[in-house]
Amino acid sequence: MRKSGLFSLFLLIVFLLVSGHALAQEDKKGCKDHLLFSRMEGFYITKCEQKDFDTETFIDPETKKKISVEGRKYSIDYGLKTDYKNRYSRLQISRNYINAITKIGGMAFENDPKWPDSTYMKVVVDGKEIWAVFWQGYAGLAGRLCIVEKQAMIQEIVADAKFMAEGINTSGHVAIYGIYFDFNKANIKPESENALKEITKLLQHNPQLNIYVVGHTDNIGGLDYNMKLSQQRADVVVKELVSKYNIASDRLKSAGVGPLAPIAANETEEGKAKNRRVELVKQ
Repeated sequence: MRKSGLFSLFLLIVFLLVSGHALAQEDKKGCKDHLLFSRMEGFYITKCEQKDFDTETFIDPETKKKISVEGRKYSIDYGLKTDYKNRYSRLQISRNYINAITKIGGMAFENDPKWPDSTYMKVVVDGKEIWAVFWQGYAGLAGRLCIVEKQAMIQEIVADAKFMAEGINTSGHVAIYGIYFDFNKANIKPESENALKEITKLLQHNPQLNIYVVGHTDNIGGLDYNMKLSQQRADVVVKELVSKYNIASDRLKSAGVGPLAPIAANETEEGKAKNRRVELVKQ
C-alpha cells in the first residue's frame, strides 16, 4: 500500500508539472498579436507591453542607417511551444516577416542575410508610418517583436477649469487635448478622467454657461467617415458628463465637424495630433 501510495503521489506530481507547463504555454492573459503582424505557427505570447508614447532605435531599410522613432510602442515576446514539432531557422523566421511586410507595400532589412538575428521593417498604412523589428532568440526558439506607430507627442497645457473659462471668455471656445480615444474608435479611455473632471468644475462654477462639445479629427480617412467618428466622440463625451458627472443634459449639445476646422497643417504628424481634439464652444 505504501509503495502504491508513493507511486500515485509521483504520478500526481508529474501530472501537475505537465499540466502547469502546458498552461504556461498559452498566450499571457490580456496579450494579443498586433493587427499587422501575425505570429509564426507554434509561437505563443509570453509577455506584452504597450506604451502610448515611447521611443525605439531601428535601422531604416531604405538608408541602412540607425534612426530613433517616437510614438505608440508595442512589445510582444514570443516563445515556441515545446510540443511543436518543427524548429525554425533564423533565416526562415526573418524571411517570413519580410514576405509579410512587403505584401502590404512595406520594406525590410536583415542585419545579416546569412545569419539574421534582427529583421527591421517599415510600412505606411492609412497615412500612418509604422516601424517594427523582430529580434530572434536562440535557435529560433523565441523572439521579441517591437513596433512603433510613429506620432508626435502633444505638448499639453493642463486643461484645468480656469484655463477653460479664460479661453471661452476671450474667444468663445477652447481646445481640450486631455480627452483620449482608442484609434478609430469612440470609447473614452480612462486617462481622460482629469479633463472630464475639470470640464465638470467649469460648468459647476458657471451655472449659466451652456456649451457645444465639438469633435475634431485629422484628415486621415474619408470625409464621411471622419464626420461620423467626430460626432460619435462628441456624443460619448456628452453622455459621460451627464451620466457620470451629473451635468444637466440641456446644458450640453454635441457636434462633429471631422477634419473641416483644422488648427494646423495635416502634412506633419505634429499637425495631425493638434487637429485631433475636442473643443468646448459657448452656446
